[in-house]
Amino acid sequence: MFIPLYDTNRLRHIRLQYVTIGLIVANALVYFATALGGESFTNAAVLGLGFIPSVVHDTAELDPRFIVIPESLSYLTYSFLHADIFHLGGNMLFLWVFGDNVEDALGHIRYLIFYLLCAIAGAAFQGLIAWDSQVPLIGASGAIAGVVVAYLILYPRVKVWVLAFARIPLRIPAFIPLFLWVLFLVVMFAAGGEDQISWACHIGGIIAGAVLVLVLRSPGVPLFAGADDDAAIAAPNQPQATAEPLAPEQPAATQWGRGNASSSD
Repeated sequence: MFIPLYDTNRLRHIRLQYVTIGLIVANALVYFATALGGESFTNAAVLGLGFIPSVVHDTAELDPRFIVIPESLSYLTYSFLHADIFHLGGNMLFLWVFGDNVEDALGHIRYLIFYLLCAIAGAAFQGLIAWDSQVPLIGASGAIAGVVVAYLILYPRVKVWVLAFARIPLRIPAFIPLFLWVLFLVVMFAAGGEDQISWACHIGGIIAGAVLVLVLRSPGVPLFAGADDDAAIAAPNQPQATAEPLAPEQPAATQWGRGNASSSD
């Protein structure tokens, strides 16, 4: 439907989105580590680290050769595995464009907790919908869906550059492509879309992201803000203009001091 390229939303509370960068690096390292190991190694990683509802719910048993972690950890580990470079690239592009500002709004630690909980929610909802499924779930889509819906709630009026239909560059308010993206996922889930994509995982991430962003955002961070709306995003400690006293010999005129807004970590 669209490919996000860039937003006009600067950081206001942190200097660097190092959790977002760290998550991208971690996902890339895991992908290349498994890909370089060959097809058999990749398959073993998917079975051992992917989320398999029937195994987690004890309705099926995994071959002991592939048991490398406790079953409960697969609620998280699955989200660092990807099927191919396009699967990885698409998820990481969304995380790069939208994750930094969500991290800015939540703070580093709360953002990491938010991301991991959205990943868990995605797997949990997939497991609820397909309780006995023996198909491994992999990919960061649940966590990314949570990040996207959080951005939609926090910054719907920010201008973003997107490629519509993968070829038409547009600069439009974020709520247009992001709302359509969320709506598309909901429709595909309700319609029971193609089996190779876990629509339920996306929905689980969306639900978790919408709830958690309200709870975990930093104090004073507004909802429904936009980068073009200075009143909504002004730094809370921004110096205010004040009148300066005049020397007796100067004409009666008001002089105004200036202050520069500063961002805090």
